[in-house]
Amino acid sequence: MGPWLLIAAAAAPQAAETAVAATPPPAASAERGVTVYPPGFFAEAQPTSAYDMVIRLPGFTFDKGAAVRGLAGAAGNVIIDGQPPVSKNDALDEILKRIPVGSVERIELIRGGAPGIDMDGRSVLANVVRRQVAGFKAAAAPTTNLIYDGRVLHSFRGEAQWRWPGGRSAELSQVYGKGPNEELGDGVRTRFSANGALRFRSNVDVDSGGQRIYTIGAFETPALGGRVRLNGAYQLNPSFVELYDRFVGGGKEYEYDRIDREQIETGLRFSRPLTASMNLEAIALRQMNTTDTTVHFEAPGLVRDFRLDRETTETVGRITLKRRQSPRLSLEASVEGALNKLDSETELKVSGRPIVVPAANVQIEEKRGELAARANWRATDTLALEAAVRQEQSTVTSRGDVVLEKTLRFTKPRLAATWSPDPTSQVRLRLEREVGQLNFDDFVATSNVASTGTLSAGNPDLTPQQAWVFEAAAERRFWGSGALVLTVRHFELSDVVDRVPVLGPTGAILADAPGNIGSGVKDEYTLSLTLPLDRLGVRGAQFRGYATRRRTRVVDPLTGLKREISVTRPAEVRDGSQNGPVSWEAHFTQDLPAIRTVWGADVIGAFRERTFRLNEIETRKVSATVLLFAEYKAASDLTLRVEAQAMNQRNARRIREVYVGPRSRGVLDYTDVRNLEWGGSLFFRVRKTFG
Repeated sequence: MGPWLLIAAAAAPQAAETAVAATPPPAASAERGVTVYPPGFFAEAQPTSAYDMVIRLPGFTFDKGAAVRGLAGAAGNVIIDGQPPVSKNDALDEILKRIPVGSVERIELIRGGAPGIDMDGRSVLANVVRRQVAGFKAAAAPTTNLIYDGRVLHSFRGEAQWRWPGGRSAELSQVYGKGPNEELGDGVRTRFSANGALRFRSNVDVDSGGQRIYTIGAFETPALGGRVRLNGAYQLNPSFVELYDRFVGGGKEYEYDRIDREQIETGLRFSRPLTASMNLEAIALRQMNTTDTTVHFEAPGLVRDFRLDRETTETVGRITLKRRQSPRLSLEASVEGALNKLDSETELKVSGRPIVVPAANVQIEEKRGELAARANWRATDTLALEAAVRQEQSTVTSRGDVVLEKTLRFTKPRLAATWSPDPTSQVRLRLEREVGQLNFDDFVATSNVASTGTLSAGNPDLTPQQAWVFEAAAERRFWGSGALVLTVRHFELSDVVDRVPVLGPTGAILADAPGNIGSGVKDEYTLSLTLPLDRLGVRGAQFRGYATRRRTRVVDPLTGLKREISVTRPAEVRDGSQNGPVSWEAHFTQDLPAIRTVWGADVIGAFRERTFRLNEIETRKVSATVLLFAEYKAASDLTLRVEAQAMNQRNARRIREVYVGPRSRGVLDYTDVRNLEWGGSLFFRVRKTFG
């Protein structure tokens, strides 16, 4: 849904009248490569939650994690009290927004690894360390979003945290919100023949939106000589898109999409010391997700109806032993097991006539296990080394339209080194074999067949994509809170998951579907800058930005020619250049403590992504978007925030190059361009805290 419900989570800031001292420099930890940022470092920014603090860490780019099955690889790059949250449906940014700033003892920025911390394949992690202070805190935040097309959408968020003597605590959060889809506005559509002649032009009118109805809770208490944390979440996400496409000169197309999602999740974490140097941690998680998708499409002389009902369940558990062998050496071993299931039913009708969809009705079961061992050694005061290995085995079975059973085994080693020649410089190196997880979304058909007529089927017979990753990063910190980081990554890919043709019994091509298309390469170059502007004459201001240049290459299974990998952002240009464009973000904030206000601007750069299907190439282009904001602290327990979202009118283009038959024949039929403009919105939030 995008940033339509930007709600800070909890607040317990100092009184605004308190004089603010100069920003204190971060402190070096006893562990080399760990920089400690106390709350005072963020004081001038008047943060209300741990999230507000994390996004201002120098040289750090927040990542809330990936939506994958299992626990390994799912967590983002922020941990809490040394551990990742035991949750998936409850997003990491939402969890951080529920931690009041008054509950944060410090934030540790871990570069390259630290004893007892599982970096989960990342070079940099942020660790939010909470204060263990008894008390009660709560917050209520109503919001209003004034959409450019005249709609007025309201939301509300309420939450509370209790902490009692003896180490018990509880959390409860309730969210009810409505919002739009910022990539679906109004605009025009044109279709051109292969020779450039105009076939038709139309005016597009889109109405879209959705809801978030969440109830989330957690309880933590000492038990059995250790600590137990229980958490649960119930989430509803209904959404819709209604599109009128009126042709100039008469006639129209109509499309109505509706997706209803229901998610239920429960999690448990138990940890306790076994000896003075050894700790035990056990994690269990269960989630159930149901998604009902219906699409109705009408055009002159044509009606298409698509329906997809899918239910997925995941049950996963992990046991980890951590041992501090010496002040310089820590060891870790773990075992993880998971059971994942998918039950999907797909139906497609064209003008009332059923159409056969490959892999329409399938029941998938995946049993997966993983053994892992890791060692973190502080070889010298300036050099840290990490070695790890994971052994994964999974058995996938399918029933229904596709009957199969296969067993997959992967060994995933990791070597990492961190060299810190002085307190302000660091070099990080990593060599690792990464193995992606099978994505259940690839096992079922997609709904775009209703509007485009292009049948994109599912494929349960997939092998996870693998990659040998070579990474090098150099970081230089300066001016107290400034940082410059350059990261280079090279991926040697195998079993790349992209689009492949689906063949019928006679060898005829029926559709396309996800599939493994062989080896490939990916290169990434990322530059990150955090620049305090005080020394440049702008008091209390900070600039944060990053830019990534990405290049991918794979052999197209249809044409035999090299191209980029589908749905890789940013996509490459189509002029034969080997260099892809740059994706970037820029953020400016200025703290004005004299008037108890923080203001700033966020600019998200344009992006492109491209999908190569059987008989078409689809390209999505979304223009840069600008957001201006100001937040005023009316009192120590009351903040007012206003945002001008997408004030530059965000443009989203969908370009479909459709061929006669497979693309390999090279006969272009037409190019269809849909150009939509999102006019922006004005967002207001009032936040009142208690306790």
